[in-house]
Amino acid sequence: MKIAVSAESTVDLTKELLKEFKITTVPFHILLGDETKLDGEVTPTEIIEYVNAHKVLPKTSAVNEYQFEEYFTELLKTNDYVIHFSLSSEMSSAYNNAVKVAEKLGKVYVIDSRSLSTGIALQCMYARKLADAGKDAETIVEECKKRIPYVQASFALKRVDYLYKGGRCSSLVYLGANLLRIRPEIIVEDGKMKSGNKYRGNFDRVVECYCKDVLERFDTPDLEEAFVTYTTADDATVEIAVNALKEAGFKNIHITHAGGTITSHCGENCLGILYINDGGKKTGD
Repeated sequence: MKIAVSAESTVDLTKELLKEFKITTVPFHILLGDETKLDGEVTPTEIIEYVNAHKVLPKTSAVNEYQFEEYFTELLKTNDYVIHFSLSSEMSSAYNNAVKVAEKLGKVYVIDSRSLSTGIALQCMYARKLADAGKDAETIVEECKKRIPYVQASFALKRVDYLYKGGRCSSLVYLGANLLRIRPEIIVEDGKMKSGNKYRGNFDRVVECYCKDVLERFDTPDLEEAFVTYTTADDATVEIAVNALKEAGFKNIHITHAGGTITSHCGENCLGILYINDGGKKTGD
């Protein structure tokens, strides 16, 4: 039995990791004024330069039913089943669009990841491991759904400009954050982006505190896979997050850039650590 593991481009994986875990993607579209680009190909730098020049955010366009039908039909030519992980239904219409097409085609399972970015990637990677181990499609779907509530996805931001431009924070919060140099944490909870801890100081210090807090709060990780995912950040800043995950005992730490969708909502200097928090306590804890 051949099973395709699939996601939208919001999975934010490198081409190398997509190939390694045999994950296929269908792209969102990013509208930069009159120009339309594919998510996964447009870089964070391009988006940031556009916003700086035009003072407005790009628009993101979810995969529609027609695109899903073409995409799934093509995958079913060489696969017996498709297991597709969609950006949280609380954030996008992509999930509902995919479900409608799956019901029409059959042999396509659509999972609401209730997450974003490499929080989706972690689920895809687990599905691929199960498929390679010979599990059938229904079993893979059941096992993956069990892990969804344990996906830890969060980010630390240096500024709230993009959240303000996108209507995700008030002018009062925006003004206060700039005056007090508050650096917020954004967490994914119940499929939605919500405000978490608030930090102050330079971004290196913020990332250090953020990683410490996340690892203490979500302290039963599956240590097999973890991500450091960011829009823009200095190498030294990224290394702080990598070292925090190494010290926590993670075996495989993947460094990826956030794609166009995350960058359009969160902006520059946005960095997160992501992993599945359904492991066990360390001996002696």
